[in-house]
Amino acid sequence: MKSRIVLIIMIVLSLQVSAKKIKEEPPVRVQYGVENAGTKLEISFEKGKEYNHPLFAIWLADEKGNYIQTLYVSQSIGKGVFLRGSRKTGQWMPGEIQRPAALPYWAHQRSVLNEKGGVLPTPKSPVVDAYTGATPKNSFVLEVKTEQILRGKYKVMFEINQSWDWNEFWFNAKYPDDKEYKTSSQPALVYCADVESGNLQPVVFKAVGHSHYAGKDGSLTPDLSTLTTALKIANKISVRIVE
Repeated sequence: MKSRIVLIIMIVLSLQVSAKKIKEEPPVRVQYGVENAGTKLEISFEKGKEYNHPLFAIWLADEKGNYIQTLYVSQSIGKGVFLRGSRKTGQWMPGEIQRPAALPYWAHQRSVLNEKGGVLPTPKSPVVDAYTGATPKNSFVLEVKTEQILRGKYKVMFEINQSWDWNEFWFNAKYPDDKEYKTSSQPALVYCADVESGNLQPVVFKAVGHSHYAGKDGSLTPDLSTLTTALKIANKISVRIVE
C-alpha cells in the first residue's frame, strides 16, 4: 500500500515538473539597429524570479566607461510616454511622464538635453525607433548592431529598474517628500561587461553598482548590500560579439 502511495506521489510530481517545463517559453529574439554598419552584438537575458515588467537600457561605452551610443532602451523611457500615464478622462490613458529615478545612470551618461533642459527623452526629443521598443515579457535575446565597427576594448552597460520592489532598507516612507523615489523603490541596478573585438566568447555581465535613488544625478554607488529582490530581476545576462 505504501509503495503505491509513493508511486502515485512520484507520478504527480513528475507531471507537475513536466507541466512547468511546457509552460516555459523560449527566449524571444528581437533586433535593433540592424541598419547600422557596425559590429553585431548578441545580448542574452535570462529572467530571474523577481522579473516583473522592468525598465532597462543598454549602451556601449569605451574602455574607460565613456558613453558612445545607446543600443536599446525601454520604450516608455525612450519616448517619454507611459501607456498608463494619464487618467484625466476617468480611465488610464497613455501620457507624457518624466521618470528621473527609472534609469538615471544611462540618462546622465547619454547626456542629451531635451527641450526642458533635462536629460530624459520626451515626445519632442525621443530616442530614435531603431533603439527602443517594448520590454519583453520573458527571457530574451537582443541582436543589436553598433554604429561603428568595434576595434579594441569596450564596455557594454546594462541598467535595470523595477517599481514597487520595497525592502527593509528602501522602504516606502524612507524619503516621504520625494515623489521620484517612490516611483523607483530600490534604485536602478547597473551591470557591466567588458568586451574586445576579435573575442567571440560570451561575456557575463557583473553588477557594478546602483544609481541615485531619485535620479537627481548620474552617480553610481558600488555598495549593493542594501539591494535584495532587485538583484533577482535578472538571473543571468551575457553578451557576445558576432562575426
